[in-house]
Amino acid sequence: MSSLRNFIPVKSMLSHIKFTSSLTKRTLSTTPSKSEGREGWFSKLIVRRIEPTKEPHSRMLSDKEIIYELQTHNIRPDSRKNYLSNYEKTVQLIESRKSELNSELVGSWTVEVGDMDQALHLWRHTGGFSGIDVAKRILATDDDYWKLENERGSYLRSRHLQYLLSFSYWPQIESREGNNIYEIRSYRLKPGTMIEWGNNWARAINYRRSNKEAFAGFFSQVGRLYNVHHIWCYKDLHSRKEIRESAWRLPGWDECVAYTVPLIREMHSRILRPTTFSHTK
Repeated sequence: MSSLRNFIPVKSMLSHIKFTSSLTKRTLSTTPSKSEGREGWFSKLIVRRIEPTKEPHSRMLSDKEIIYELQTHNIRPDSRKNYLSNYEKTVQLIESRKSELNSELVGSWTVEVGDMDQALHLWRHTGGFSGIDVAKRILATDDDYWKLENERGSYLRSRHLQYLLSFSYWPQIESREGNNIYEIRSYRLKPGTMIEWGNNWARAINYRRSNKEAFAGFFSQVGRLYNVHHIWCYKDLHSRKEIRESAWRLPGWDECVAYTVPLIREMHSRILRPTTFSHTK
């Protein structure tokens, strides 16, 4: 009886061998040759098993000394207008001291589909975390800034802040003109899978370049960890539908999705509308 329990059907065994062989070929086909003489950040991504390394994963995934700040504010339903007016004044104050603070607003949105009564603000900080430390010390003595901060607290139910790094393989962030909507797709990954995520998306992003919908791609450094945010720009919901469906018709896109899905613990999507003071429209 024990021999029957340990028996593996030939068909299942052949399927497993075929899958393993195919996976090995894909991995080997993208591995750089040793003759290149050095191992850059991208060559370290082309592995399906994370090897011990003395280099932080953030350095392997991002090559910029720029920190992004994502503020998520949950607004009291009766305070939306006052909140947006308050935040616009805060943006004006910070950018009036831009040379000192080295901070600028990239985009500002309210949520149309998803977590309602919510606003997202994306800031760019140059100078790394030391630059953020300097900016915080300067703002700590600015009475006008704290007056706005204290006032804004009365308009909010809760808020969350994350410091992010931009994935190196994503297109450079460019402000958009016109009347657009944005989608932020947020993923909570299994710990230890960020390198594999980067490995797959370094290829997957090439399937989403033709319509220039890729706006920004980030992974978290401080705040909720193992978080990834992909921000996409579309003309409207119908364009979003057509562009996403066209990606599925491209050979290879389905394979990239198949590899990334097992890495995800949780995901959600929100449709965003730029605020009147957003730098990207």
